[in-house]
Amino acid sequence: MLPQGVKKTITDNPKKLANLIDLVNLPSTLREFVGQSRISRLGCFMHVWSYIKTNNLQDPNNKNVVNCDKNLRSILMGKPQVELVELPALIKLHFPKEPK
Repeated sequence: MLPQGVKKTITDNPKKLANLIDLVNLPSTLREFVGQSRISRLGCFMHVWSYIKTNNLQDPNNKNVVNCDKNLRSILMGKPQVELVELPALIKLHFPKEPK
């Protein structure tokens, strides 16, 4: 189900996998959007992607662009449009970096 490059990265560096699947307490804006108080970064990304697909927010002329509605703008720094490659970085901003 995962692309081969992602599988290799995960098996070569299990710490990256832990960062993706560890449950984290969410800030209020993301908590309201997701409807949960704790979720993993990967789970959050999957929820956002599901929301985009369900509400048909991909630009019909360019599938690499998402047209943000009011709810999506609240978690994507107020941007009216976001490219798909930007999504993980914008979502990651909501997850605090743990001190070493």
